[in-house]
Amino acid sequence: MKRSDRVENPEAWIEKTIKDYINSPENTLKNPQNEAAWEEPLVGFSRGDDPIFEEYKRHIGEFYWTPLEIFSKTFPAKGVNAGELTVISWVLPQTEKTKADLRKETVNPAERWARARIFGEEVNVKLRKQVAEILQAEGFEAVAPMLSPFWQAKESERYGFASTWSERHAAYASGLGTFGLCDGLITPRGKAMRCGSVVARIRIPATARPYKDHHEYCLFFSKGLCGKCIKRCPANAVSEAGHDKKKCLSYAMWTAEYVKKNFGFEGYGCGFCQTGVPCESKIPLANDPE
Repeated sequence: MKRSDRVENPEAWIEKTIKDYINSPENTLKNPQNEAAWEEPLVGFSRGDDPIFEEYKRHIGEFYWTPLEIFSKTFPAKGVNAGELTVISWVLPQTEKTKADLRKETVNPAERWARARIFGEEVNVKLRKQVAEILQAEGFEAVAPMLSPFWQAKESERYGFASTWSERHAAYASGLGTFGLCDGLITPRGKAMRCGSVVARIRIPATARPYKDHHEYCLFFSKGLCGKCIKRCPANAVSEAGHDKKKCLSYAMWTAEYVKKNFGFEGYGCGFCQTGVPCESKIPLANDPE
């Protein structure tokens, strides 16, 4: 894509950059078959001055960054305003083979799923760097919040485990999905995915949010149906009351010994609530739980 095209149509340029990376040899589970870690990404955008980011701060905690805060920490001499910024967000759907493997399990993670959690996230880290570097090479300052040296894990008074930036919340703001009972993000490609984001000083039209409620795609909240993620969780970390983050984390860490012993690499994996459920690969319909 020529520079004039990149400047005139930055949305298409950024989306192509992300998809080209995922369609490259860099996208690998690092297994003997050298299979891809992720399927075709979804990409969305939100404005840096979208009020939703201030709303996140009010709900999650004062420590939570708005796009302007993390940008200003990274580029303190630039003196920008929030309206000059865009949050670029993407969703990386799990492959059908990875989902099918975990769907059959009830206690221990499948190898492909554990590989996606470790080596697939390595792909996502490199993608964050790639997007930020390509933007900066064209004169647009950019930062991947999750890779910032300022990023910190935090404790939210209301929600427990939290951090200064959330990829799922960036994706929600960017029109890519809504939250489920287990806290996973239900996207048009389902809940079995990971996501990433970059904040950049570039003007890109915001992606419309086709929902009005943060639980709109979850059948449990929207229809009083389903709740299948409750039964899928081997840690009993999901209930009608929501997601117990401490139980969830404890179980995920417990799987590390199993992964090392059976698959031969350092890692862990859970994700049972993301597979074998109606929202695994799509936005579910009311009759799907049947």
